[in-house]
Amino acid sequence: MKKKILIFLFVIMCVHAQSIETKIIHNIQNEIITNIDIKNEFKYLVALNNSLKELDQEKILNISNESIIREKIKKIEISKNFKEIKLNEDYSELLLKNIYSRLNLESINEFEIYLKNYDLKISDIEKKITIDALWNELIIEKYSSKVVINEALLKEELLKNSKIQSKEYQLSEIIFEVKNKEEIEKKYKEVVKSINEIGFENSAATYSFSDSAKIGGDIGWINENSLNNNIRKNISSLKVGEFTKPIILSNGILILKLINIKNSETTIDIENELKKAINYERNRQLNQYSIIYFNKITLPVFVCNLLSFPI
Repeated sequence: MKKKILIFLFVIMCVHAQSIETKIIHNIQNEIITNIDIKNEFKYLVALNNSLKELDQEKILNISNESIIREKIKKIEISKNFKEIKLNEDYSELLLKNIYSRLNLESINEFEIYLKNYDLKISDIEKKITIDALWNELIIEKYSSKVVINEALLKEELLKNSKIQSKEYQLSEIIFEVKNKEEIEKKYKEVVKSINEIGFENSAATYSFSDSAKIGGDIGWINENSLNNNIRKNISSLKVGEFTKPIILSNGILILKLINIKNSETTIDIENELKKAINYERNRQLNQYSIIYFNKITLPVFVCNLLSFPI
């Protein structure tokens, strides 16, 4: 693994040292995407996703290409709804801390040193998280009133299991959309083929529309009582490392991978777990609306030059 990481760093350093001719690859409503943009996206994704280092360069380029297109479309839509593309300083610092903490780094200075290995700066990351955060704000603004959560039912489920041993699951997710029921099995087989070839985390980066896609689909630890019955049933039969069959949601298809599992022997803090359950369900529904809205506003992508391009 260390050898592969060193090879990646060497490749990136060599890329940086070369003089690369700028070429326009895509044009989206007069917003261009160049080979340099895709190169920078490549570096960004590799820096934040260690699992991507296991893939060959062509696969990462394809992921980078799709990622930068999605980002550009989101940015165009954000510019129509916000006066400026900017976050307040405290919120930006919090989001940065979340990122470098996931990389097991302890400070912004360590993060800055880490990014230099990939020819990146803190400002590069800030631009990325700003787009993601403002997109989330846009989705919340447009769809929060449509989110329906039965708090009483969630609390009832938690109370039933408040004094018995419960399980906590560490999960990763892939959320994708299909147009009709006939497409579910076909798309699922395509995703499973990808999982078998490049792993769940990399497939999340390729296929998932969830915000968790850029971190390999990781959604952390969740108490079983915070999950609805359908999802809990699908997870309960899994062994660590396995993933579910397609779980049909109201506006998409969900695949969950069981990363780890642990028993919780303490009495559940009902109020705290209820907050977690509400937050999970709210985010799940908003993710679905995010997919719907993105597909609604997706702009035509004019491919100027999709031939082999240097990174």
